[in-house]
Parts: sequence; structure tokens; C-alpha cells
Amino acid sequence: MPFVNVKITRDGATAEQKAALIKGVTQLLADTPGKHPATTVVVIEEADTDNWGIGGESVTARRKAGK
Repeated sequence: MPFVNVKITRDGATAEQKAALIKGVTQLLADTPGKHPATTVVVIEEADTDNWGIGGESVTARRKAGK
């Protein structure tokens, strides 16, 4: 049973986009290593941009700086 944990920032992914992501990841696992979709688990975790850091600064700060 594959278990996929997708982590994204909480800043606007719609329910439809998340559903498409779950469907796409499940299909990729079915197509590539041949895993059965009915036993594939996909979890999406969302983090506030203040709690996600890249290169020593938060995503919030990076976006404000135009990075």
C-alpha cells in the first residue's frame, strides 16, 4: 500500500486543485511502478508560509522580497 505525503504551503490551493493532485499522484503510481489505485493513500498537508523556510528565511519573507 503506497503512502504519499504531499506538503504544500497554505496559500490558495483550491479543493479542485487538491483533488486533481490526489488523482494525479495516484495515477502516476499506477502507471509507473504498477501500484493499485484502490490501495494508494495520498495525504496533503498544508503549512502556513510563516512556518516554511527556504535558505534561512520564511516563505512569507521571501515572497515579500520578490524571491
